[in-house]
Amino acid sequence: MSRFMKPLTSNVQLYTAQIERLPIVVFVGNELKGSGIIEDITEVSVKVRGEYYVRAACTFKYAS
Repeated sequence: MSRFMKPLTSNVQLYTAQIERLPIVVFVGNELKGSGIIEDITEVSVKVRGEYYVRAACTFKYAS
């Protein structure tokens, strides 16, 4: 089953994407803000390609 563009909505999904080094995309509203592999996850943010994205303000989706 394809995960393409499926939102990562739980901690388990985010951590699984990080461990499996799955590419993700980051949106704020409908605007694409970034993409890449998750480098770090905190309660407040997700780090992708050296940039921190606030979890409450962004939507994270599988890129593949």
